[in-house]
Amino acid sequence: MDIRTLRYFVEVVRQQSFTRAAEKMFVTQPTISKMLRNLEDELGCTLLIRNGRKLLLTDTGQVVYQRGLAILAEFRQLEAELGDINHLSKGVLRLGIPPMVGMLMTGPISLYRQRYPGVELKISEFGSLTVQQAVMNGELDLAMTALPVEAENTFFTQPLFRHPLCVLVPRSGPWVTRTSIVPAELAAHPLLIYNEDFALSSQLMQLFHDHGFTPRIAVRSGQWDFLAAMVQAGIGIAILPEPICRKLDKTTLMWLPLESDLTWQLGMIWREGVYISQSAQAWITCCKEFWPGLAGQ
Repeated sequence: MDIRTLRYFVEVVRQQSFTRAAEKMFVTQPTISKMLRNLEDELGCTLLIRNGRKLLLTDTGQVVYQRGLAILAEFRQLEAELGDINHLSKGVLRLGIPPMVGMLMTGPISLYRQRYPGVELKISEFGSLTVQQAVMNGELDLAMTALPVEAENTFFTQPLFRHPLCVLVPRSGPWVTRTSIVPAELAAHPLLIYNEDFALSSQLMQLFHDHGFTPRIAVRSGQWDFLAAMVQAGIGIAILPEPICRKLDKTTLMWLPLESDLTWQLGMIWREGVYISQSAQAWITCCKEFWPGLAGQ
């Protein structure tokens, strides 16, 4: 068994498809199929069973998959430590950023690129819950995510900033006379919110539950600009962080403060108890310099 075969096996399980795994690994589908057959022959057991369109792990396959995740994470750590010998003259920083956060990160990204032009920033854009899992698996060095995070004892957390939530509505009708909205009023309107893999989505669902109603969700999306377009089209109203609302068209849309203690708090996380590469430490430093208020945190 070699590290490449292990990567192929883990990716097939993750993608639940030989074809998608091949595309992800930039090889042909027959190559992956052959490598996995050889792995099963080497181990003398079956690892995967097809069940319709699903790929099911056997008991042995489950053990190989879980151990494979740990081995690949350790191997990535080894690569990171060896890469640091180059003193940031080259390398890769794997950073997770939820889509709604991207526009707020141009400042620290620009600062980082100016200082370390030889380091490639590999940015993955997924919801907060997805990037948290990717950090846990060792697939990402760091991630920006909504706070608080689940399993806090597993992560080091660096708070960045906090913003209020607003309700995005059309600039028309009775909305134009409003100055704010209380959560209970949301029960009467179709809502446009983020997908389930966004931490803010689960926080909002808890807010709705606390106020005793089940929301009428019209659309879920991972893109804030799409949600804003749906508000313009009259599909419903959206709940978005204030900085995002301020980027929108004020002539057709307006945003009203949501009267709630729930806020959008953003932080940076990395795994506890593992090696932190120099490129990752340099990113943390750039963020603290870009937001001076973090220096003492």
